[in-house]
Amino acid sequence: MLAVHLVSFFFSKLQEDPTKKVDRFLHAMRLHDDQLIDISKRFLAEMKKGLSAESTAAAAVKMLPTQVRSTPDGSEKGQFLALDLGGSKFKVLRVKVREDVGIRKGGVELEEKTYLIPKELQVGRADELFDHVSESLKDFLHEKNISPKKKHPLAFTFSFPCEHPRLDQGLLLNWCKNYRVRGLQGKDVVKALKQAVNRAGDMDIEVLAMVDDTVATMMTCGFDDQCCEVGLIIGTGTNACYMEELRHIDLVEGDEGRMCVNTEWGAFGDDGALDDFITEFDRDVDAASLNPGKQIFEKMVSGMYLGELVRLVLLKMAKLGLLFDGHVSDALRTKGKITTADVAAMEEYRSGLKNTEDILTHLHLSPSPDDCIAVQQVSTIVSFRSSNLVAAGLTAILTRIRQNRNLRGLRITVGVDGTVYKTHPQYSKRLHKVVRRLLPDCQVRFVLSESGSSKGAALVAAVAQRLTSQRRKVDEALSLFPLKQQQLQLVRSRMREGLEDGLKSRGCTIKMLPSFVYHTPDGTEHGKYLALDLGGTNFRAMLVRFKRQKSRLYHKIYTIPLEIMQGTGEELFDHLAQCVCDFLDYMGLKKARLPTGFTFSFPCEQSGIDTGTLVSWTKGFKATHCVGQDVVSMLREAIKRRNEFDLDIVALVNDTVGTMMSCAYEDPQCEIGMIAGTGSNLCYMEELKNIKKIEQSSGSTNTNKGKLEGEEDENAAVKSDVTAEKSKMCINTEWGGLGDDRCLDDIITPYDTEVDIQSINPGKQRFEKLTSGMYLGEIVRQVLLDLTRRGLLFKGHVSETLKTPGIFETKYLSQIESDRLALLQVRSILQQLGLHGTCDDSIIVKE
Repeated sequence: MLAVHLVSFFFSKLQEDPTKKVDRFLHAMRLHDDQLIDISKRFLAEMKKGLSAESTAAAAVKMLPTQVRSTPDGSEKGQFLALDLGGSKFKVLRVKVREDVGIRKGGVELEEKTYLIPKELQVGRADELFDHVSESLKDFLHEKNISPKKKHPLAFTFSFPCEHPRLDQGLLLNWCKNYRVRGLQGKDVVKALKQAVNRAGDMDIEVLAMVDDTVATMMTCGFDDQCCEVGLIIGTGTNACYMEELRHIDLVEGDEGRMCVNTEWGAFGDDGALDDFITEFDRDVDAASLNPGKQIFEKMVSGMYLGELVRLVLLKMAKLGLLFDGHVSDALRTKGKITTADVAAMEEYRSGLKNTEDILTHLHLSPSPDDCIAVQQVSTIVSFRSSNLVAAGLTAILTRIRQNRNLRGLRITVGVDGTVYKTHPQYSKRLHKVVRRLLPDCQVRFVLSESGSSKGAALVAAVAQRLTSQRRKVDEALSLFPLKQQQLQLVRSRMREGLEDGLKSRGCTIKMLPSFVYHTPDGTEHGKYLALDLGGTNFRAMLVRFKRQKSRLYHKIYTIPLEIMQGTGEELFDHLAQCVCDFLDYMGLKKARLPTGFTFSFPCEQSGIDTGTLVSWTKGFKATHCVGQDVVSMLREAIKRRNEFDLDIVALVNDTVGTMMSCAYEDPQCEIGMIAGTGSNLCYMEELKNIKKIEQSSGSTNTNKGKLEGEEDENAAVKSDVTAEKSKMCINTEWGGLGDDRCLDDIITPYDTEVDIQSINPGKQRFEKLTSGMYLGEIVRQVLLDLTRRGLLFKGHVSETLKTPGIFETKYLSQIESDRLALLQVRSILQQLGLHGTCDDSIIVKE
């Protein structure tokens, strides 16, 4: 009975579907989504380790900064030479970026020649290798009739792991791809190239940039698709790069902007992170390689090893009698006899089985139809595992970018190059499908690099030139704003002259208005008072209680509509009376006649503590029939018209004086008040003997025949004050007028002039327009507008938003300059304003 069962089992195995037989044999290579997510998380952790200064030395994934700080924006131009060294051949190119009329699609024109690198040079001395490269470069210049006497900018694609202290410097970390050149590891590759060029002679070459093929691929695709911020190579080797936030790259100084990081992900697993996913065939490939224990991830996925993995699987299955009736040919035992090109051929849609039979026959095997199906399935599983592993790594990179930018979803393009991706008939579709399945919230577009890494290296150089030129032009524009010590001393002396002139006479640009406030608080003040405050777009009514050097406030804020600010004076003061009535009703004080202080933050000529003639409107106000009128009388008349309450207005001050008095209540030493807000002003306690214009006022009041009945003689009031030993008076400087006589023209920029011209009071309040919150945002808008028109911001697109005066409020300046604010938030603010810029735009706006 047992024999019957054994025979039955044997025949069932013989008749088993060959694909299922392979599936069971290679079950460890068939990765499901949970395993891919786990691998992705492990790689994400390795990325963080490589970026950190504390752990990068021990990290398997090195996360090398490339010094490439921007992807192309489409405006690059120039003519460059390019070298591309990374395999058994290298290329020399002439690259024209938007140089000639009629350049074909993409704006880039290439002329190239490919040169072989003999195997002995791949394992020889460094000077021999670079002498060969420089002689080939010299040959290219001669063949293309390129003048050797002219200086030629050169971009160098060097597809081996390097540390980049600068864009034009690269220290070789280690060789890979069967290269074992002596005497270069740890040294500057660019320096070795320059020395070889000098030895060759008759060439004037300036190496602008050195990058690896992954970065070059990203830059190539980024020239046509500005959403491309990831580069991916799946060819002889494999690697990926992406744009990382600079604040996360510990090895590079600075925290603003982004920099491309070359992950060197081929080394993922060198520290054992993938041990539970490594099969016996991976171990055999690693042991037989030139660098055992290194580049573990690369050996699982790249074109250099896929064919060998398939060969080892077929060899073992044949030895176990699962293929070819147990026959093993010498060719099947020979390393390298199955290539990745063979693997791709086996998976061709229509001719795959026929190709498989031909390949096996060439290996001196006699495959049955089932053998061909099984071998094709081995190729599928090995290459499918490769695309799955790449998808897991790419998922980690895209997840990091999304997390960096605090986004729920992500729209991004991945630039791809490499023979496996380009020539394997199924590889790209599998990769795309798995990535989109693992990242359902992200829109990921894959773009094939048509011109390879050489074009990308030239574009790196073109971007570097663009950024240098842009930086110079931005610096020129912003150089108008920093003030040297000598300039500040001149402003100080002009301010002092203006202050002294204003104390002596009327009609000066700095008004130096007497406030008739003779004393600051001493802390004994007590009682209940009403305070009114008008100085901007809001009006505030307050009830203030003073008791034992403490105060308690109750207040309400009312908006002043623009039509009221710029309507008639009667409408404005009627609106204020209505707000006061509402506040008194709210506080239950409508029947009380409270002593009231009125903060009126506009220039007023005062002849007493409770009177003030408006000199001029500022801060966007221009209500008619107010200038030249007593604002206290206008408020009293509005209250009378309302006829619902009454106030005892005992003092009129501006916000600057009010600020000084408020602070002096807490600190008796306070004798200066300063406002740096919507407007700008300063007051201080001046010696009464220095205020000459009071004497002028007292003389003029004697001739004033228009005094109200019962009004005291102002001259007598002044004399009585003096006799009462009032030695000081608070002076409201109204320093915003400094420069109205053009004394500040040497520090005023064209942007300031434009803001002044577009204001409602051109030629007035020039100092205030340089310093106050009402104008700072508008100055910034003018700068942004100019830089955009010059093509230095927002891709040269002047949006309607940017043309709108007042759109860039000063509050945005405060938010953008916050130390805690990352460029992500700066970009968010710009997007709120309809200004869709790049990371580089955000850096310039913040600056």
